[in-house]
Amino acid sequence: MRLVTVDDRLALQHDGRAVDVAGASEGRFDSDPMAAFERWAEFTAWARTYVPEPGTGEQVTADRLGPPVPRPRQVFAVALNYPPHAAEAGYQPPEDPLVFTKFPTCVTGPDAVVELPGEKVDWEVELVAVIGEGGHRIPQEKAWTHVAGLTVGQDLSERAVQTQGTPPQFSLGKSFPGFGPTGPALVTLDEFTDPGDLEISGTVSGTVVQRSRTKEMIFSVPVLIARISAVCPLLPGDLIFTGTPAGVGNRMTPPRYLTPGDELVSRIEGIGEIRTRFSPSGGVRP
Repeated sequence: MRLVTVDDRLALQHDGRAVDVAGASEGRFDSDPMAAFERWAEFTAWARTYVPEPGTGEQVTADRLGPPVPRPRQVFAVALNYPPHAAEAGYQPPEDPLVFTKFPTCVTGPDAVVELPGEKVDWEVELVAVIGEGGHRIPQEKAWTHVAGLTVGQDLSERAVQTQGTPPQFSLGKSFPGFGPTGPALVTLDEFTDPGDLEISGTVSGTVVQRSRTKEMIFSVPVLIARISAVCPLLPGDLIFTGTPAGVGNRMTPPRYLTPGDELVSRIEGIGEIRTRFSPSGGVRP
């Protein structure tokens, strides 16, 4: 099952067409994408049995798609979760997940224009796990059952702001408007042969800068869910950005940061791709 947000309304994708959920369910389910997560088991039971008539729905252009989860209450992210990325950053692979937050107002859709708030904005393509059924102290062996689906994400980062202070605090530098592009769809786990092993890649203005497989993560999605929920109860619709492979701009020689006119394309096998373009802005305020 593939879920998309079209003009702020929840839709199912069938054969490349978007079917409005509120209309198809005759009002049983709300058009608000966030409402589905509160009734996730009931919603998915209906969605998996719904068979649209041929030609139902509409072809939708990318500019009408919004984030699959437009208003998550909690957005977690993980640093240094691929060994080559830890190495390029000058660190040993961590023994425990390094978790920080992105504030929910940074979330945007799969076809966005983002203003550059400074001169050191960097890219980080990531697999994003979306929580369906929430919970506190979720056992690792049951963690996949709490996942509504997977989507593509970018953990955009203004490195100057991210590294300010001693010690630095990441969250503000990773939470400017548009710094959490996600999409193009939320894809449920039954659509994957192995949801723990997906090709992940990214390009900047046509040049491949990142490529790996999610099985290379140090801490898998189930491990992350177990570790995070051991402290914070996870809520329906929460996002977990699971970390980025090697190839980020600030570790290049010389460093390469995003500039006005750049196009960032992020892809994950079985989910699709998101495109983000960048425009100038007035600069970072202290």
